[in-house]
Amino acid sequence: MITVDIDRYLVRHQPEWDRLAELSARARHGPGALGATDIDELVALYQRVSSQLSHVRTTYRDPDLEARLTRLVASASSAIYGQRTHPVRAVGRFFSMTFPAAVWHIRRFVAIAAIVTFVPAVLMALYLLADPAALDASAPPSYRQAYVEDNFEQYYSEQPSAVFFTQVATNNIRVSFMAFALGLFAVLPGVAVLAYNGVVLGQAAAWMIDAGDGARFFGLILPHGLLELSAIVIAGAAGLAVGWAWIAPGDRRRADALTEEGRRAAAVVMGLVLTFVAAGTMEGFVTGSGLPTFVRVGVGALAWVGFVAYLWGRGRVAAASGLTGAMGEEAERPSMPLARPAHA
Repeated sequence: MITVDIDRYLVRHQPEWDRLAELSARARHGPGALGATDIDELVALYQRVSSQLSHVRTTYRDPDLEARLTRLVASASSAIYGQRTHPVRAVGRFFSMTFPAAVWHIRRFVAIAAIVTFVPAVLMALYLLADPAALDASAPPSYRQAYVEDNFEQYYSEQPSAVFFTQVATNNIRVSFMAFALGLFAVLPGVAVLAYNGVVLGQAAAWMIDAGDGARFFGLILPHGLLELSAIVIAGAAGLAVGWAWIAPGDRRRADALTEEGRRAAAVVMGLVLTFVAAGTMEGFVTGSGLPTFVRVGVGALAWVGFVAYLWGRGRVAAASGLTGAMGEEAERPSMPLARPAHA
């Protein structure tokens, strides 16, 4: 029944959408490309289709139709309110709107990536802790002892903070790009690399907990790991989203679906570079510092809560304004209206 309703909705409103797309394209040719009557029609259609977009979101919950109307509304908005943006303002707009909108749009893939990463971590830790034979098979006792007593903590303290920060930030960006890039190839390789990272994390946790050093493990992992692992998960999710667009493009041509998701993934990856720099700063200057454990973990937790609140809050605002996070989009309500001809 819903499918029939959507088909009727498409037939009824397709002429309006085609006309809005036509007027938006003509308006981009510059001032004077549209007469007064055309401008009035463009604004009226823009408002009408914006309302239709809200109706589609609440009534049909069809992601393909929603994405199509979102692009149409954003295109019309650009034609009506378009303006050149100062570079500093563009950077501010990217982090206040584009990046969080992109993460918000792929939030289901973020949830999938988180499950794929952390469920294997928990299962591996529980498995090794419950089975001494499996624990011994994971590494010789002497290796585990050296890891627990020396190698784990030395990793965070054996180099100057600035040098360690540089190495960590570079490595984290490399891992995130790997998780992202592998997700492009039909999803499964990206899932595999996220799961592998989870297994390695769970193994390290089991070694430390079995040796009675669980508190030290979490005291050194959590300050930076909350932010770092979240960013890796989001990077992997962006790759999965592009890979899934290739597998299931919906009502879009596969090339169009890949282009759209690729533009969105580019925004995610660009935004995460700064996130990894922040995580590397935490790992280089907080995790290995002499601060009490509760202070280090508290700083990391505050940074993570702030990051999640920023993505959630700004992502919802950006989505409500018509953004999906693809690079080059315009918000639904920019600040400079299209000038009307003097005779209008």
